[in-house]
Amino acid sequence: MYRTFVSAIFVAIATTCSAQDYDIVITNGRVIDPETGLDAIRNLGINGGEISAISEFAMDGSIEIDATNHVVAPGFIDLHAHGMNLGDMRMQAMQGVTTVLELESGILPIADWYAEMERQQTPLNYGASAAWTFGRIAAFTGEGPVAELSYFQDAQRFDDWKTEIADPLRMLELLDLVEQGLKEGALGIGVNAGYAPGYGQKEYFALANMAADYGVATYTHVRYASNLEPQGSFEAIKELIANAALTGAHMHICHINSSSLEDIHATLDLVERAQAQGINITVEAYPYGAANTVVGAAMFSGDGWRERMSSTAQNFQLGADRMTEEELADYQNNEPGTFVTWHFLDENDPDALALLDASVTHPAVMIASDAVFWSYLDESGAVLNYEGSDWPLPDNVFSHPRSAGAFTKILRSYVRERGLLSLEEAIGKMSLMPAQTLENFVPQMRKKGRLQVGMDADIVVFDPKTVADLATYENANQPAVGVQTVLVNGTLVVENGELRIEADSGQPIRRQLQR
Repeated sequence: MYRTFVSAIFVAIATTCSAQDYDIVITNGRVIDPETGLDAIRNLGINGGEISAISEFAMDGSIEIDATNHVVAPGFIDLHAHGMNLGDMRMQAMQGVTTVLELESGILPIADWYAEMERQQTPLNYGASAAWTFGRIAAFTGEGPVAELSYFQDAQRFDDWKTEIADPLRMLELLDLVEQGLKEGALGIGVNAGYAPGYGQKEYFALANMAADYGVATYTHVRYASNLEPQGSFEAIKELIANAALTGAHMHICHINSSSLEDIHATLDLVERAQAQGINITVEAYPYGAANTVVGAAMFSGDGWRERMSSTAQNFQLGADRMTEEELADYQNNEPGTFVTWHFLDENDPDALALLDASVTHPAVMIASDAVFWSYLDESGAVLNYEGSDWPLPDNVFSHPRSAGAFTKILRSYVRERGLLSLEEAIGKMSLMPAQTLENFVPQMRKKGRLQVGMDADIVVFDPKTVADLATYENANQPAVGVQTVLVNGTLVVENGELRIEADSGQPIRRQLQR
């Protein structure tokens, strides 16, 4: 009897110890959870892609990650990422990003895009909105839409979809295409209004109404970016807020920094007033004084565009070099779909840098990279998107530095070097705030952006003393440093600062399909 009793106790103890073994254990890290305010040395236990335990006590795991002197944070969520190829995702992973979402521009048809993404290697979680511009192009050209970037680039040679008000038949067609995207699980409506500023007021209002009816958000690159009135940045932000107020739709403002140019204080005041009135507006910015866009964008056309944008050809950069007036004219006339970097603020000018800082540090503004594609010049000089699987990326590819360093630049410049944000504030802007922007209509996001038991194991571990962006405008092809570990759904994507080439743990972020 005694032996039986002792044996039973031994089995119970053994079972309990076994239950405390984890797939992965992260030990001795400074764990920061932006939702609960936890900021303490803790150990994390991970099982089956979820956080199973957070404790002061020791744990055992099949894989043990020593996070001593490192910060353990929720993986960063990028609401504004255009690059979705393997190389794009790998560069994002190296700076701690675990989820990349194409929301500003979006894509159509949504079902085709998700099907193609599921066939690819995807180290990060991914998702997209329904693209208003794709619907508009299709309605005006009678072709498509096709769920490829080239569809948008090729359409740059046509002006009618950019500049003309849609007649009733075209309006119906484009709205039907967008609505079909929502039924196929899109994460809202991408309204890239700056690329087609000739749309009518009723069209934008109809998109906001549709978003309200479906309970989703719109993500808008506003109609105008200009320091001068009329048709200035202030007017464009005001238009968005009016539609949100009238329809009750949640409307998200993309890159308020580049949309506002030098008028950022006035546009941020509009946002504050709207939010104080309970209007559902959310806002993002990226920490750079240069944008990346197609050289044939509507904002770089028409009488007086140089004055409105305070720009000459020297504000445009292709690869490592600034453009001449002759090169700018050539690309605009013959290759208008070419992506270029456009410098709108000089970060070496203290006054200009202060304008950028105002957008990045504002409490209502979250961080999103607006990461763009990695590209290269072929033998004829054409710009092509890199779709290969080489790592490191080939030496000849180029992009905007935000594609490799937006989130680590926040940690380096805004937290460590200049002290404009606390570490807790910065992490919240890059993880919790993006998750909260979507979670009311995308249930998957309720388990992201937090370090709590039961949350998805999308986690970044970084050294706060060394984490940094290395990418520059002249050479963006330099991965971030100081990120020790990245987990996506409990699987290692970055280990000991090195990318795991085989990583394929990303999952689709998608709303429920409707018939």
